[in-house]
Amino acid sequence: MRRILLKLSGEALAGSKRMGFDEETVRNVALQVKQLVDDGYEIGIVTGGGNFWRGRSSENIDRTKADQIGMLATVMNCLYVSEIFRSVGMKTNVLTPFACGSFTKLFSKDRANKYFAKGMVVFFAGGTGHPYFSTDTGVVLRAVEVDADVILLAKSIDGVYDADPAKVSCAQKYDEVSIDEVIAKNLQVVDMTASILARDNKMPMWVFGLNEENSIVNAVRGKFTGTKVTV
Repeated sequence: MRRILLKLSGEALAGSKRMGFDEETVRNVALQVKQLVDDGYEIGIVTGGGNFWRGRSSENIDRTKADQIGMLATVMNCLYVSEIFRSVGMKTNVLTPFACGSFTKLFSKDRANKYFAKGMVVFFAGGTGHPYFSTDTGVVLRAVEVDADVILLAKSIDGVYDADPAKVSCAQKYDEVSIDEVIAKNLQVVDMTASILARDNKMPMWVFGLNEENSIVNAVRGKFTGTKVTV
């Protein structure tokens, strides 16, 4: 692996707070990513927005507007996380699929590649820029566009299970599962649109718990304990 796209769920960024940011959690992520950058890996980051906004649960807001609020939540997350990354000595840039004034720059593959070549961590905020597409779809799309080798999905849960472990005490965790099985059994690693996009473009995904000690570094350095979704 040389180029990695890391997806950070909004809930994971919030730590035990469930809303907003837990700075200790984000700083821990930053220190882990710095180790990988120092080792020569190219790192892209996509964040979810669930620590600020869960628009689909609202019955009183138009879906398009709800999704637009969610896109802005991911921009806020990326701006914040990017600054924490800078505070530990990394160079960063935030790209969005729509104009955000001087806060971010517009996404293009050429621009992303230029930043990667300069050793920067590249944040892809704003999802796909369109409603009805999740940040799951956004991370797979960006991974395919920038020729990433793998997507690392850092979640509040430590892998992929055959049932929801929060509801089913005997749920079994997969060490490895094919993307075809994920789709056939609707295992919800990512949403269905993202799953099909990953399958069609042969993009592997590794799912693990962000809150485990050194989980990001361990995943890359061969001490992975989550679930590998193969293609």
